[in-house]
Amino acid sequence: MADATDDRLRLLIERIERLEAEKKGISDDVRDVYAEGKAVGYDTRMMREIVRLRKMKPDDRREMEMVLDTYKAALGLA
Repeated sequence: MADATDDRLRLLIERIERLEAEKKGISDDVRDVYAEGKAVGYDTRMMREIVRLRKMKPDDRREMEMVLDTYKAALGLA
């Protein structure tokens, strides 16, 4: 019984290690794409903001923009 349990644990750990390595590779690729954008003159902070906004549901994005507009107006930034 212990051998099967030990094998299962080892396999799970190895899967986690492979996924962590893949995640690092993907993270490096994303960083390279941002660097490429910066090299051709794009603002990487704005690129990251656009990616964040595109991940949001349209209704959530509209709500966030309305609240932000309200706060900006209250502070005289509108």
